Amino acid sequence: MAIRAGRLPRAMHALALCLPLLVACGEGETASETNPFADAPLPPTPEFIVAGYRNDPAALRRGQELFLGSCVSFCHNLIEEESDVADALFLFDCRWKHSGDNAEIFRIIKEGIPETRMVGFGDNFPEGDDDVWKIIAWLRHSQDNC
Repeated sequence: MAIRAGRLPRAMHALALCLPLLVACGEGETASETNPFADAPLPPTPEFIVAGYRNDPAALRRGQELFLGSCVSFCHNLIEEESDVADALFLFDCRWKHSGDNAEIFRIIKEGIPETRMVGFGDNFPEGDDDVWKIIAWLRHSQDNC
């Protein structure tokens, strides 16, 4: 298709008309000015949170204390042995019945597991969700290499 002098195809003509408007609309604006969420930090992942607490001796001590006071004293064992209660699982090996994922463990601690002795702790720990993450970090720190 030959283009005659002075004539542009319809699509190019439309682009030629719109291009100055598009450029003018974005002139001087950064991504954060046009999108208020562009520079917002991403929320930390469960793996990131647990890794941070695993590198913090005070957090590991707190996680251990909470586990001993809230979990061992009622259900879970610190040593692997035959349990007369099938739902009080040993948590330091690589065989997790309900989940081995940090986010799922967090949910289980908070909400519990229906029809087992695993009650949900909700927001009952003094430091809230931070305490739950510290328990998980201590479990990960203390368990076998999986």
